[in-house]
Amino acid sequence: MTRYYPTDLLLAVERVEAELAAPDSAAAKLLHDNGVPELVALFAADELRDGLDGLFGGLSQFPWRPLIDTNDVCEYSPAGTVVLDDRTAGATLRGLLLGWAAGNEVVIRSARRPFWRELIGLVRGQGLALPEARTARADADVAGTAVVVPEIAFDGRPEPATLAVRVDPAREARELAVLALDCRSAWVHQLYRTEYLLGTSLSAARSRDTAEERGRLDAKLRYVVERARRAPFFRELPPVAGLDELGKLPIMEKSDIEAHSLPRSRDLSSGDVPTGEVLQSGGSSGTPRYIVYSRTDWHNMVREAIPLFHALGLAKGDRLINTLYGGSLYGGMTTTVTELSRMPVECYTTGQHITVDDLLMLCGKFDANAILAMPALLLPLLRQAVERRPGLRIEKVIYGGTPMSEVDKKWLREHLGTRVISSILAANDGAQLGYQCGELGGRLHHTSPDYNLIEVVDEAGNPLPEGEMGDLLITGMQKFEGPLLRYRIGDCGRVFRHECACGVSGPVLEFAGRTDGLIKIYPSRVLHADVLAGLGVFGVSQLQIEITPSDAGESVVVRTESPRVLDPGEVRAFLTKEFPPLSPPESGDGPSALHVECFAEGKLPRHAVSGKIKTVIDNRLR
Repeated sequence: MTRYYPTDLLLAVERVEAELAAPDSAAAKLLHDNGVPELVALFAADELRDGLDGLFGGLSQFPWRPLIDTNDVCEYSPAGTVVLDDRTAGATLRGLLLGWAAGNEVVIRSARRPFWRELIGLVRGQGLALPEARTARADADVAGTAVVVPEIAFDGRPEPATLAVRVDPAREARELAVLALDCRSAWVHQLYRTEYLLGTSLSAARSRDTAEERGRLDAKLRYVVERARRAPFFRELPPVAGLDELGKLPIMEKSDIEAHSLPRSRDLSSGDVPTGEVLQSGGSSGTPRYIVYSRTDWHNMVREAIPLFHALGLAKGDRLINTLYGGSLYGGMTTTVTELSRMPVECYTTGQHITVDDLLMLCGKFDANAILAMPALLLPLLRQAVERRPGLRIEKVIYGGTPMSEVDKKWLREHLGTRVISSILAANDGAQLGYQCGELGGRLHHTSPDYNLIEVVDEAGNPLPEGEMGDLLITGMQKFEGPLLRYRIGDCGRVFRHECACGVSGPVLEFAGRTDGLIKIYPSRVLHADVLAGLGVFGVSQLQIEITPSDAGESVVVRTESPRVLDPGEVRAFLTKEFPPLSPPESGDGPSALHVECFAEGKLPRHAVSGKIKTVIDNRLR
């Protein structure tokens, strides 16, 4: 059975809505000539969108609805064939639109069959994938689910099968969002079936949906691109039918956001009523960018994040210390407080100002067993805490913002008894990109194309074969205000399909860090992440590499941070042997000098807002 997506119906309704508003509209003439001009008001795509989003618990998660407490999902499916008796045109059209939204074939029994055939043809003729619909004689015997769509009765008049509305005398009934109200009414539940999938997470449901995966992602991409075309910056974008046409869209650079969003411009705005949250991005690595999330965008982020936190290892009853950075429009604390407040866990949100005393008190008095943090803040804090309380235990560590070295993970297991150490990849511009389940480690992360579709390209924007390392582009499939379409986010990595022991199959991302972490010194290249991993033999937790041009060539300064005192000479000798591109060559191109500076833990400068350490400083680019 073909699955249909309500977002395609929304696009069709939006196009009919535009036709009805046009001068000399044939669509408006159809309604007027048949004595039902009031039906124009029912072609309201935004109203229908808001109603369906509430009805299905998130249009972007359809056909599943994640359950917060259990990490299971409910799955929606159509009732099958819905039969409507054409008592009034308004009720019949409401039944038709909502019947289609749930994926049903709709049969209209009517004495005015030519009108309904023409109207059905108008909506289905918009080039979108919609279910079938047909007409039948008013007295025909039709198999299916007979649905009585209630009339709208104002001021609570007692009529059978009635949708009663009480209207304040100071307001007019025409302000009523009828379709959104229908989506909150009992009658609409006849249009679909729900199945509770015990033990099935959202990511598992999607990974098993192999027959429908392409159609599901195609529908999401069609919708987000069409919605994006409301914004002046995207107005000239071509519509796309699906993933095969993704390459028709231009690559979006950070400079595009900087130039075309507030405070400079509203070119990325849809023109809708402002709602939601604005985050600042890029403050630690360049010019700030302001990323807008509408209310719906924010809700989608939360709906997707809660199953992700379950997959990271959080469970019902956990007691979590949240130390992520906040303030100055930075998103770490803001997003996670919203997400975690909906989960069945107890949270203690300290932010970046947590002290050792705070940590020990929360672990001792509140029995905190988990912590969410950035490694640059976390490891110095925990080492001081263990010195003061050697028996301290923290069961779960979830980290993001910057990578964590393997030597630090080993220390957590040995000194704190930590059994769950999971990484989450997220950014202010785009939210979550990937996560680690209990089976993935190192740099590997599950991704969700239903939320952020990830492409890998070379510097010129040409697609790279699966498994090759390159720049990451993201397309936010559930972000509609200030959309991110093929956005070069500034990270690099490679993507390949993986059958994971956790039960989720699909794309995984081997994350190699920021694109500026790819250090290029004349013909040679080396990854910051590889150098950090190599320095694990010295117990290095954090690493900064600075490249400066000089008269003799280029000077490289390597700065390390570690819990024990290091000998710069020993570190330099190691780097010279293991990473030749960083060391002065005897002949040929390369850096003219390699210097090593060793810092105590917590002593490398952190950005005041994000708390991150600038991993690579390339003064050649200035």
